[in-house]
Amino acid sequence: MIEEIKKDPRSFWNNRYQSGETAWDIGYPSPPLKEYLDQINDKSLRILIPGAGNAWEAEYAWKQGFSRVEVVDIAPEAIAAFRKRVPDFPEAQLHLLDFFTLNREYDLVIEQTFFCALDPDLRQSYVEKMHEILVPGGKLVGVLFDEPMNSERPPFGGHSKEYMTMFSSFFREVNIAPCYNSIQPRAGREVFVKLKK
Repeated sequence: MIEEIKKDPRSFWNNRYQSGETAWDIGYPSPPLKEYLDQINDKSLRILIPGAGNAWEAEYAWKQGFSRVEVVDIAPEAIAAFRKRVPDFPEAQLHLLDFFTLNREYDLVIEQTFFCALDPDLRQSYVEKMHEILVPGGKLVGVLFDEPMNSERPPFGGHSKEYMTMFSSFFREVNIAPCYNSIQPRAGREVFVKLKK
């Protein structure tokens, strides 16, 4: 399966949406991210949700008044489903493209099951790209798995120590803590990360 992802990630993920093989999708905004968004007062922040899939967090943020939230996904099926579900979401803020080709800047990037879905060989590139697209003082915030998982298929998982090493060389503030409000199937298996450029 990892070879399929390496060869043609767009087709791999699009096929998963077409076949309904989306076990990572919980059908509503992730509680840790919803709670984080709820404490932000500045609704003008430029927010990106990469690898957003069905983008429940983007829909929630948009409906809470975050007018500059953007969605990126590589799978046409995911973007089409979101467009149908949230018809008033601005077309210019929906991006069907490879995250690594993105050429914009953001105040905040929300991480939700994107990192663990990527080929692990791309993790260093992920960190570098996140640093590139964030404005000075911008933040990368979200949830990462804190356990080994798979080597041949997503989710790939990882460890806090690994994340600390990886992010510390690019971000001036790196906070990683056990996630206290994960959904039940992921309880005790996630960390909440807050990284500041």
